[in-house]
Amino acid sequence: MQNLKTLAAAIVCASLLPLSAAFAKTMNKAEFKASKTRISADYKTDKAACKVQKGNAKDIFQEEAKAKEKVALAELEFSYTGKAADRNKVAVVKAKAAYEVAKERCDDLAGNGKDVCVQEAKATETKALADAKMGQEIGDAKKDAASEKTEADYKVAHEKCDALAGDAKARCVTAAKGKFGKH
Repeated sequence: MQNLKTLAAAIVCASLLPLSAAFAKTMNKAEFKASKTRISADYKTDKAACKVQKGNAKDIFQEEAKAKEKVALAELEFSYTGKAADRNKVAVVKAKAAYEVAKERCDDLAGNGKDVCVQEAKATETKALADAKMGQEIGDAKKDAASEKTEADYKVAHEKCDALAGDAKARCVTAAKGKFGKH
């Protein structure tokens, strides 16, 4: 039963990854600060609510509160910057946070059941981190490809300028450099 909860939590986390990327929008500094303050207040509230729990339930509750805060801060940073690196950081933080919560849930078990639970949690984290790395590598590959395309287009534009002479050629070269970011 515990394994099913761990698996369900991992699936929920994984299903949310594309949503955060799809809705990433940059925000202004004031919105960023206000959101960061709200996240901090939510964490303090969640942490205070942990005090009524006992034993491992309290530990799980605390780990869930930490995970919620870490993920929210990572998503906030991505919403603020819109950078691919921050989108990847969200995926990594979600994977690690889900692992920490799942590992804490495994403490309710004993013996081989606990060992299996921890290994399943670790496997889920490893898969999620691999997916994040793959997303980062795809992003890097796209960036490299875009750079190569721009360079090829610049070379074509520069070559077209060679057919001109004098001021016309100079203007053509200057325009090509400006268009393709060559200074």
